[in-house]
Amino acid sequence: MLNKNIFETYITPLAPNKTSLKQKGAPKEKILSVIFDIYGTLFINGLGDISTSQEKPGQTHQIDELLKKYSIKKPPEFVSRELFFAINKKHAELKGKGIDFPEVQIDQIWMNVLGIADRDTAREFAAEYEMVVNPVYPMPHLEETLQACVDKGIVLGIISNAQFYTNYLFELFLGSDPQGIGFDPDLVFLSYKYEYAKPSAFLFNQASKILEEKNIPVSSTVYIGNDMLKDIFPSQKLGFQTALFAGDQRSLRLRSDDPRCKDISPDIVITDLIQLLDYL
Repeated sequence: MLNKNIFETYITPLAPNKTSLKQKGAPKEKILSVIFDIYGTLFINGLGDISTSQEKPGQTHQIDELLKKYSIKKPPEFVSRELFFAINKKHAELKGKGIDFPEVQIDQIWMNVLGIADRDTAREFAAEYEMVVNPVYPMPHLEETLQACVDKGIVLGIISNAQFYTNYLFELFLGSDPQGIGFDPDLVFLSYKYEYAKPSAFLFNQASKILEEKNIPVSSTVYIGNDMLKDIFPSQKLGFQTALFAGDQRSLRLRSDDPRCKDISPDIVITDLIQLLDYL
């Protein structure tokens, strides 16, 4: 368990930047289940995903202080370079095994990059590093929306590109893990556990099987995310209803130049999570 007090010091209040899109659309049939993306949908962040880009210049000092805290005598630029080299190397290895869109386990990557043998220490460093380079904050009306879904008997799930520390965001901001908030633990699919990342269909296929076991049609399940390629494209192909979350310009990914997204459109567009309740 990570130390909540440590991560509270990294909390930076964020507000979404409005987009030009408007709420529209309608469900094709009655919605029995809602499955969410996390980054850029449930939580505000500038990347719309977990961090896969170099830290900004202004963050170099913070990273340097973090390295000193863990007695790591390496400059931030070197560590950043080695991190992404290691990630790319692991991606290549996994692609060689037939995984179309690979995902790493970031704690193992950090153990190798930093030469840390203790996994718990590596996890604490990894989580702190992520909070520095990719600060997050709950989307407006997140808690109210989730609670209203639970009250209506909607089965909740998650399919997200995520790491081990992602679950701690719920504890940090909402006071409980996803299950305690109302998410069905059988329907929580975080990419790091499977080595597959969106837009691979793998996680959506896994969710489809569980939904079938629960006698919930995929066609009665809406998947909501902020990325037309990673969220709408794969879920729509597998028969999910789809909702594009267009509540923050920083993380909205329309992918208009991607041929895979050229001829698809979401069933619903919402610009605030609370608007989801209009369709339930």
